[in-house]
Amino acid sequence: MVPKPPFRLGSNSDCYKIIGFQDTLCDDRGNHFFKDCHIRGTVDFIFRSETSLYLNSEIFVEGDPEMAIITAQARESSSEDTGYSFVHGRITGTAKDVFLGRAWKSSPRVVYSYTEMDEIVHPGGWSSNRQPERAETVYYGEYKCTGKVATPATREKFVKQLSDVEAEPFLVLDYVEGTKWLLPPPTVRN
Repeated sequence: MVPKPPFRLGSNSDCYKIIGFQDTLCDDRGNHFFKDCHIRGTVDFIFRSETSLYLNSEIFVEGDPEMAIITAQARESSSEDTGYSFVHGRITGTAKDVFLGRAWKSSPRVVYSYTEMDEIVHPGGWSSNRQPERAETVYYGEYKCTGKVATPATREKFVKQLSDVEAEPFLVLDYVEGTKWLLPPPTVRN
């Protein structure tokens, strides 16, 4: 499991900042690991279809667009091994009724774990993109999220409240095959 890091964003000038409007971060082609990031946008600002782990990152939803949506993950089949996992993060911003994700394509997969959600998040949490049939094919999950709007009772029926076993694959670096390409931490000689 990924250990819980201290949440330092907001006052941390050492974090990576990815700032845009619509389509801020094209998350495509391969596996990605984002850590200690501040990602800011309005509509579908984390989008496309690869596999990414966002650890200890702040998602800031800007302004007041007609419809504020964080992710538009573009998996088209449940056989595709792609998706986004947000772990130990925070969702803040100035927008209202923000959706955590929308079903841009037929089978998106997005999971938020241990995420602090400010009141800007829409009570239903997620959107089937006005295509009710996608409620059968999406994989939207939440695990031990906090905040007044992190309430399973108000979520759309197609959202999964994950068990410990269901959440585990989304909480580890192996989700992005990290042992194959992330460098080990450097050793410091005395």
